[in-house]
Amino acid sequence: MRPLRFVPLAAAILAVSACNGLKEALTAHVDVVARAGSQELSVTRLGDLLGNAKIQVPVTRETAAIVADIWTGYQQLAFAAAHGDSLNDKKVIDQAMTPMINAQRLNRYMDSVSKSFKADSATEAEYNQAAGGLLSARHILIGFKNPGVPPTQAEKDSLKKKADMVRAQVTPANFASLVDKYSTDPTAKQNKGSMGVFPRGRMVPQFSDATANLKPGEISQPVETQYGYHIIQRMPYAEAQKEFAAQYAEAAVRVKDSTWISGIESGANIQVKDNAPASIKEAVKNEAKHRTDRSTLATFKGGELTVGDFLGWMESVPPQQQVMQRIPQAADSQLKPFIKQVTLQQVLLKRADSAKIQLTPEEHNNLYTSVGGLVTNIWQALGVDPKMLADSAKSTAEKERLASSRVDAYLDRMMAGQAQPLSVPRPLKKLLDAKYEASVNPAGVDRGFERAQKLRATADSARAASQPKSQVPLPGAGGPPGAPPPESQPQPQPQAPPATKKP
Repeated sequence: MRPLRFVPLAAAILAVSACNGLKEALTAHVDVVARAGSQELSVTRLGDLLGNAKIQVPVTRETAAIVADIWTGYQQLAFAAAHGDSLNDKKVIDQAMTPMINAQRLNRYMDSVSKSFKADSATEAEYNQAAGGLLSARHILIGFKNPGVPPTQAEKDSLKKKADMVRAQVTPANFASLVDKYSTDPTAKQNKGSMGVFPRGRMVPQFSDATANLKPGEISQPVETQYGYHIIQRMPYAEAQKEFAAQYAEAAVRVKDSTWISGIESGANIQVKDNAPASIKEAVKNEAKHRTDRSTLATFKGGELTVGDFLGWMESVPPQQQVMQRIPQAADSQLKPFIKQVTLQQVLLKRADSAKIQLTPEEHNNLYTSVGGLVTNIWQALGVDPKMLADSAKSTAEKERLASSRVDAYLDRMMAGQAQPLSVPRPLKKLLDAKYEASVNPAGVDRGFERAQKLRATADSARAASQPKSQVPLPGAGGPPGAPPPESQPQPQPQAPPATKKP
């Protein structure tokens, strides 16, 4: 029975240990913003980076999170450099780059589908009817002096008179020479007034409508648009035939593409879940956490789109489109159709799988080479290339410390506007996350943001205090030295309220 006497004591020791561990965990929770490799980003450091930034960045919680994410990516790359890891494991690269590979496979599949459509041949009758909404014209522009500002009636009358004078002279035979002589279109010298073949919606309505109302070869009377007065000739079929045929064929293929995709979408019976918009808004807040999230966003015949699938497709979207940044503010009514379109990508990818569309060995090698080149370029910009580290550090631990300090120095220069931000693309970040642990603590981001707010407010107050005081007297206050007494100064007269138009 004696061993039982030790149970309370053991429990007490465990309880004390647990409390100490909990205290440490809670302290780290609020004081640490992020961890990567062997390094930590403190609340103070994040707040100082953002609050004291010399570049024009808003002090917001979102910006604080972005800076924390940048820090983790840079530190992971620094840790890899310190360990001589070129991130060239092909299996890991293939896994991290799966969404990009899938997008490339899907593009190849869609190209093969498009090539299977027989292009329709254009005829003169279709040209005459503006089939496909395609027109072809050339013009002489008698332009307004400033197209961005409404012209005066005097200017309009003067230019209309000139346009009428030019129209009285112009014929199909001398059209090109009169373009050179009179047209104010900046491109007139190069293209002799030709607008080529164009879809009707590309031009301003007045120009397109006037062109469509002409028979091939006919010349219009002066047509007014926001740019001035146009004398338009709809090109004869013989002169536009080649370009019209090419654009007509492309337009016909696009119609067939659209019809084919609509059929696929209809047959797939895509159903977007009611909670899907909320799910992706939550997912974009922490991509790393949700990359393997199997929660269903939408279903279709033979499959589903999960949160992880959705994030994968977002990796193939060009960063400049800023789709991920727009999702949190988007309305559900906007996000549901967007999720449906992404689901359609998943449907088409399954068809690419069935067609056994794969990257070639050469394309895979190009992918590996691209990753290696990207890693090397960022290493060198950060100053953490393994060769650079070897010049000043010997042991791995020394290299880790040196690499981390150089990342910190780069971040300082970046926030001071002395260095360009280096992008760590999502696929590369996934590759880094697969090999090296990194985490961002939302509570730490919040505290870093709060510190940055205080620092920025203090700096703004200091700047305001250093500005010269206004010499404009306030109501009821004395004027600047030498100013006459208030009663001797001109007083503002009451103003009538501005007239408003009745609705």
